[in-house]
Amino acid sequence: MRMVGTTENLSHEPPSAPDIAAGYNGIMMTSDELRQVLGPIGIWMPPPARAGIDPEKYAREIETAGFTSVWFPGMNSAADLAEVEPMLAATERLVLGTGIASVWTWAPTELAAEANRLAATYPERFILGLGVSHAPLVESTGQAYVKPYTKMVQFLNELPETVAPVMLAALGPKMLELSRDAALGAHPYFTPPEHTAFSRSVLGPQPLLIPELAVALAPGAEGAAAAREYARHYLRLPNYTNNLKKFGFTDEDIAGAGSDRLISQVIPNGPQPTATRLREHLAAGADHVVVQPLAAGGGFDAAGLHALADLVPR
Repeated sequence: MRMVGTTENLSHEPPSAPDIAAGYNGIMMTSDELRQVLGPIGIWMPPPARAGIDPEKYAREIETAGFTSVWFPGMNSAADLAEVEPMLAATERLVLGTGIASVWTWAPTELAAEANRLAATYPERFILGLGVSHAPLVESTGQAYVKPYTKMVQFLNELPETVAPVMLAALGPKMLELSRDAALGAHPYFTPPEHTAFSRSVLGPQPLLIPELAVALAPGAEGAAAAREYARHYLRLPNYTNNLKKFGFTDEDIAGAGSDRLISQVIPNGPQPTATRLREHLAAGADHVVVQPLAAGGGFDAAGLHALADLVPR
């Protein structure tokens, strides 16, 4: 188990160095080796069934287009992981990450067993991303969303050692520090490049930093409308809005579906703004950016892979 502190002493130093991740059959991989596996750009998308996508066919399309990873939200049960596992089986190199598995829905021992099974079956191709989710989602399960940071610490303390690298969904400094000290790194979501720079300053040089970036590839009014429909959902969640305020966004910026300034910085639309934001996240310290292309209505743009591939740095 990862003894990363208790609720009485949350600053307890974890036993392992943050620049080392457990590899297959106990072989230790450095963060630099994992950076080489991942490269600069991956894909973030909803689970295939939710998006009406054939998982095996689409996994091959992702790999053929040159993207090295695919990340999924809502991986909150063994059945959820089973839904996306065919994407690993259908490809040779594609890395699959959970973005996230919620610490409110899993038993630590069950999650470790599933993570170890996937990591052993697909060596160096599974990353376990953990997160504390959001109050509305947790409360819908009948649990109280209280002390989420403490909940994460307790979960990590109870989580058996895993072969798979572990990353944490992190926005604020405390969770970023925990990502540095008790995991392989951080996976922020719905953030501007300035947050990536801040995250790197907290993490230091070795831990991995993998932010998500949603983009609407259509230019002009069509792309802006898609970005706003996507933003409307996330701007209802205090975890995100409180974080955005720390980076200079105002109540007016986060109202409704977001201001022009917020949309430009967090959810670029059009080919050139998309390419610019990608470069900015990478220049700010991201090791790997997972891009979520958006279609009209703010949903996932499954057909946007090849257009996106033409824009990304290699």
